[in-house]
Amino acid sequence: MKYFYSKYIIVESLVEEMHTLDLSDDERHHLAALVDSQLHHAILDEILSNLSEKDKELFLDQMNEDPENENIMDFLKGKVDNIEEKIRMISDQLVKELHSDVKEAKRIK
Repeated sequence: MKYFYSKYIIVESLVEEMHTLDLSDDERHHLAALVDSQLHHAILDEILSNLSEKDKELFLDQMNEDPENENIMDFLKGKVDNIEEKIRMISDQLVKELHSDVKEAKRIK
């Protein structure tokens, strides 16, 4: 699924690395879904930790209504300093960790 923050994250190198694993298509799709889920939760955690209780409610209402709506980012920009950079940093950190996990999995095999 595409989210309002999708343009701020880069996962192509991780996807390419995952394709080098000896996995069935089902296993590869499952792994990709896990990566998407992990990124989504990490980004949401970062966003929510920077919002007031009232703003959390407003944000979650907008997310439930339409998670692709780019107006959500406009809302966040008004509430959280450097939110784009925070999203990039948290996603880059997680992608780096997942790269390491994939390399370790290849080494063990």
